[in-house]
Amino acid sequence: MTPGKRFFDIALALLLLPLFLPLMGTIAIALLAAQGRPVLYASERMRDPSRAFNLWKFRTMRPAPVDSGVSGGDKNARITPTGKLLRRSRLDELPQIFNILAGDMSFVGPRPPLRQYVDAFPETYSAVLKSRPGVTGLASLLYHRHEERVLAPCASAEETNRVYSRRCIPVKARLDLIYQRNQGICFDIAILARTLASVANRS
Repeated sequence: MTPGKRFFDIALALLLLPLFLPLMGTIAIALLAAQGRPVLYASERMRDPSRAFNLWKFRTMRPAPVDSGVSGGDKNARITPTGKLLRRSRLDELPQIFNILAGDMSFVGPRPPLRQYVDAFPETYSAVLKSRPGVTGLASLLYHRHEERVLAPCASAEETNRVYSRRCIPVKARLDLIYQRNQGICFDIAILARTLASVANRS
């Protein structure tokens, strides 16, 4: 990550934090009333192939004894009504502003992968994670809705992981590497603007 990109992330995060904190407080109270504790969910993600961190989200699913892999159709029944609203608007990701301030994430970059996929595809993620993971990115912007449709029919965690590994990871990696070759502050601003427009349309 260049010093300019890091400065942009910190400046934007500090600018948004006073706006986000009251909204996050309201969401936390609503979640506590609607679905109880915990309000936040920490997911281990990889910052680079050898370094993990806890990615923070508002909890949108009912807890399960065993939980692994990405979300597909097999997890739909666990998503709470409040969680569906948060996911649709991406408000569940607001706590990641603290991941940005901590330096584990950027506003724009590849979505931080789970360890199991980094271990399964070391060459792919060795290249992709040369960019700091982001809240949004080119792959998120262009492929997220298609990924949801691809994974929606999956009826088990095994099927979800198989389909995600075969059909999603290669496409997302290509898009992430296109971003990596062309990244810059102007490109980041364009991706952020397109992401906000996409979220507004979905909401």
